[in-house]
Amino acid sequence: MPERRGHGRTPDVPGPYTTEAMAAETAAVIQALAEGPVHVVGWSDGAYVAAHLALHRPDLVRSAVLIGQALSVDGETRAVRALMHDPDLADSFRAGFADTSPDGPDHYDVVIDKIFTMWRNPLEMPIAELSRITAPVLVMQGDDDGVRIEWNLALARALPRGQFAVVPGTGHGAPIQKADLVNLLILDFLAGQRPEPDGAGSARPPERMLAMGALHDVPAA
Repeated sequence: MPERRGHGRTPDVPGPYTTEAMAAETAAVIQALAEGPVHVVGWSDGAYVAAHLALHRPDLVRSAVLIGQALSVDGETRAVRALMHDPDLADSFRAGFADTSPDGPDHYDVVIDKIFTMWRNPLEMPIAELSRITAPVLVMQGDDDGVRIEWNLALARALPRGQFAVVPGTGHGAPIQKADLVNLLILDFLAGQRPEPDGAGSARPPERMLAMGALHDVPAA
């Protein structure tokens, strides 16, 4: 699992943090370590990276899982935007940074300032743009996440090969709070992306038992 700059045990680098830069770094990792397109799973900011890769580097992405991230301001809840300006937010990450970062605890304020700048000025990826993603995509969120359920449902509907999952009884921390369920959903989705037995390349669409149209049945305006 690649770490992003300034996260975990990976040191900071000069310059601002942007989705575009982190996607480019992830693409470089994929090209260095993998022989072909890969399954990309992204949570929170990582969902931005996964979506950006699927849209702009389709040659590297076999499928994508996007967890708990509004990729457009239209999809954000009021609470998540207010959180970005909470004066106590920075301190919640300080201890974890000090425990793992090779840059040392004194560098924390530099890194968190870059992160907050990126969070407060997010890359805008509207549904009309994301609908050009051709790879299979699982859109996932907690039922009380920072993404409006209606927006993520609209995204899944717009994606040519989209699927949608809401994890009950959790918020933005779904992959931690309900790890077994989230992992089961991801593994089930990935199992469905196996190539056709004849080696034709693209995976078959999911076989939905008693499909009744809910995903694409939109009320008339």
